Amino acid sequence: MMRVLVPARLRKAVRTWFDSRYISIGDHRQDIRDALWEVQTLRREMASLQDEVERLRNARPATAPTSAPTDKARLDDTHRLAQETAKALDGVLQNEVLLWQAIDDLKSRTSDSGEGVRASRSGDGTQTSGPRDGAEVSSSGDGAQASGPREAARTEDTSCA
Repeated sequence: MMRVLVPARLRKAVRTWFDSRYISIGDHRQDIRDALWEVQTLRREMASLQDEVERLRNARPATAPTSAPTDKARLDDTHRLAQETAKALDGVLQNEVLLWQAIDDLKSRTSDSGEGVRASRSGDGTQTSGPRDGAEVSSSGDGAQASGPREAARTEDTSCA
């Protein structure tokens, strides 16, 4: 190995550059100690959380039989309400299907007869999105709706009078 005389300023600049790029052994050991401490802390926290989960699991069956009649009645009532809601919603959906079928029938009648009346955009607030597919309500006030995005685009300038 050969030694070369290097000016002090250059030696200091090189050492500063190395120090900025690399970590010292002491700092590296401290980082390892900090990481080990963090792992041990997390391990203790996990153990305490697992103990609490076990405690809650063991405590739950003891309280369940005392409130079983109340819970049974509440569950039955909830089930009954859910069934009634489902039946009512089914009726609403069936009515919606009938409505869309009537609209499609009206459209087919007007397209067969060749009548196309321009819709007036009066801005009376009747243009809202329909119940599905972003359909639009025509602003002519007759309550007719387009049956979907394609129909809305096609019937935007005409009304189903």
